[in-house]
Amino acid sequence: MLKVAWSKIYAHPLPEGHRFPMEKYELLPEQLLYEGTLSSENFFTPETAEKKWILQVHEEEYFDKLLSLGLSASEIRRTGFPLSQALVQREVHIMQGSMMAAGFALDFGVGMNIAGGTHHAYKDKGEGFCLLNDIAITAAFLIKEHGLGKVLVVDLDVHQGNGTAKIFEDNPQVFTFSMHGAHNYPLHKEISDLDVPLQDKTDDSTYLNLLNHHLPELMDKFEPDFIIYQSGVDVLATDKLGRLGMSIQGCRERDRIVLETARRHRVPVMCCMGGGYAKKINDIIEAHANTFRLAQEIFF
Repeated sequence: MLKVAWSKIYAHPLPEGHRFPMEKYELLPEQLLYEGTLSSENFFTPETAEKKWILQVHEEEYFDKLLSLGLSASEIRRTGFPLSQALVQREVHIMQGSMMAAGFALDFGVGMNIAGGTHHAYKDKGEGFCLLNDIAITAAFLIKEHGLGKVLVVDLDVHQGNGTAKIFEDNPQVFTFSMHGAHNYPLHKEISDLDVPLQDKTDDSTYLNLLNHHLPELMDKFEPDFIIYQSGVDVLATDKLGRLGMSIQGCRERDRIVLETARRHRVPVMCCMGGGYAKKINDIIEAHANTFRLAQEIFF
């Protein structure tokens, strides 16, 4: 059975006019239930992640500052969020959701988190709407708790997974693969194990050809035991922050390539949702929903 992490805390309200679309965390599960892709049995509610797993990745001083709301004004501005206790608790629940989804993936081949993909968070700082890095925490959890040898991070959000790349820059057990806008945020790119920078307006054909070239090579050369898939939909041409030229159909095909590759190689995959900032909320929901539809189609 497909197991999906979701909690009402994911849709923590932000001040009116904030550009981060929190409403998608309520609308997406509603859509998946309405159309019958998922039932209530597919969802599980994560609690807070244990501090020991967060500290596998993040510095204790930074995490304690988060918990006490002790970040400086400049540190808060870097995250893009107004800091609050509810926001920190939301983040800690998301970390647990990704770890639990990864555990279900070990059992069923795939597990999913309706939030997550917080790839801009570093060991000692947050930025870009990310306070803690669920991708890094989940990879460390899989290695430490489940004894996995190799984790492949497939980050297909339009923004480079800079925090994840930096965290694992000297760790041979985690391979970071990022396809992202060359001229998009972050201005300073870290060095992933494989970076594929994309020019503005990159279309479906160009994008999918690149993915079809690189992903099979990585599967053969790195031979991962697990894939963490950051499936941000800010690659869409309609995205306010994306600057690429992909259609919803192209984004769906991207997801199909990743999920079918994992299935074919019998490598479990955990999907976390990442970004999506299209002008029309329907575009965001439809593109995200496709990831779940395909997971059901391919694995079950």
